[in-house]
Amino acid sequence: MTDQQISLEVAYALPDRQALLQVVVEQGATVEQAIKASGILKRFADIDLQTSKVGIWNRACKLADQPRNGDRIEIYRPLIADPKEARRRRAEKAKDEGRADKVTGGRPNPQKKTD
Repeated sequence: MTDQQISLEVAYALPDRQALLQVVVEQGATVEQAIKASGILKRFADIDLQTSKVGIWNRACKLADQPRNGDRIEIYRPLIADPKEARRRRAEKAKDEGRADKVTGGRPNPQKKTD
């Protein structure tokens, strides 16, 4: 590695396997160039850089951003479920099962007298 190069890691994970690859690129290279140089796109055919979100050290970034020496570039998979929708379904289930107050959505008051 020369003074004009930086060392990076490129990470991608599936439920059953993962990859953390080291790559050396020219200083000033973009996130997209580093991902392509790592060879990870050949190992995981399901990665589509046009739709996949990417980040550096768990912070979202753009493909045109320039990483620094020692950074870890992460390629994120799309979410399986919308977090807001999943939370709404859990809350409805808790109300139906009596674990939550049907009006407020909070925990039921065990001291509350019902006649």
